[in-house]
Amino acid sequence: MRCSGARHTSIPPVMHPYRTKTCGELRKENVGQTVRLSGWVHRVRDHGGLLFIDLRDHYGITQCLVDPASPAFAEAETLKPEWVVRVDGEVVARSAETVNPNLPTGEVEMKTKAIKVLSEAKELPLPVFGEPDYPEETRLKYRFLDLRRESLHVNIMKRQAIIWSLRNRMREAGFFEFQTPILTASSPEGARDYLVPSRVHAGKFYALPQAPQQFKQLIMIAGFDRYFQIAPCFRDEDARADRLPGEFYQLDLEMSFVTQEDVFDTVEPIIRGLFEEFGGGKAVTAKFPRIPYAEAIAKYGSAAEAARWVATGTTSAHVAGDAVDIGPAAATSWLSAHGAVYGLCQIYVNEPWHYELRPAATVRGCPPMYADPTQDPRMQP
Repeated sequence: MRCSGARHTSIPPVMHPYRTKTCGELRKENVGQTVRLSGWVHRVRDHGGLLFIDLRDHYGITQCLVDPASPAFAEAETLKPEWVVRVDGEVVARSAETVNPNLPTGEVEMKTKAIKVLSEAKELPLPVFGEPDYPEETRLKYRFLDLRRESLHVNIMKRQAIIWSLRNRMREAGFFEFQTPILTASSPEGARDYLVPSRVHAGKFYALPQAPQQFKQLIMIAGFDRYFQIAPCFRDEDARADRLPGEFYQLDLEMSFVTQEDVFDTVEPIIRGLFEEFGGGKAVTAKFPRIPYAEAIAKYGSAAEAARWVATGTTSAHVAGDAVDIGPAAATSWLSAHGAVYGLCQIYVNEPWHYELRPAATVRGCPPMYADPTQDPRMQP
């Protein structure tokens, strides 16, 4: 049936119960729009009766203005840091003198019409705003608050971006990603295993993998040409300079029917591209330098790290039990007598820094040192 003279009215759209925009999304082109935001109260400022609320979510911060005439003013006066709230209002442009160039949303603010508290927070044991320097014990105890800090949030998001980029680069290079088991049997590795007791098999234990060594070998032997994994590794060992104790992640990869040059030519562009993308504009070496083993031992005493020993000033040393001066003059005399010293070894005696120099001897904790590096059996074919 058709009713003549009926008035057709449009029903306003129902807003999302929590947000129509994120706190990092609003720009000048949104001026005049009525929006809804949800997030954490980053801080509240009172400027002579005008309240300014910095509302934060994962994406950024938006400034919400609440004036005394607003029906939301009474509610806004009760807000405390880290309360979770929903804010309705109109996007307005900031005046030229109040634009904040440090915020992506700094050209606009929200003129608040309504506030709904979604969750209150007790008094904070450590503030989120301002990046305060608190003891690590306190930060770990209240980790959920510590992770809200901008610096940690940025670092965590950068980590996932690096892994995402790394995965894309590996796939573009023809690699296939595989996941290998975490609960496995113990195998001889370089550290002690972490053990997990079995409920089903009483008295028996699983071991957490120190590396996916056996599993990736199975994959390669089965013919899956190129393998990679951002692999979790569990090792019961002391902390090292390049990784934390307990667990760490590594880019694990294998390739079939390739030469050493193939490996270099494949991996180097991936690593270089990663540093170019996330290096913050710092210069990245166009071609990674290579150094033969003999030269690394001769110059640095280490093929793994090629660490340079830089002599500055005068240092005490022990040679055949007698302390000697290895300042510039003594070093020249030593080199004249022995040709060269390979494998300079740091030891601890009564003072913090002592060195033992032996041209052809084995020092506990150090590799053999040869006057002629070609005598090193590790260099033999």
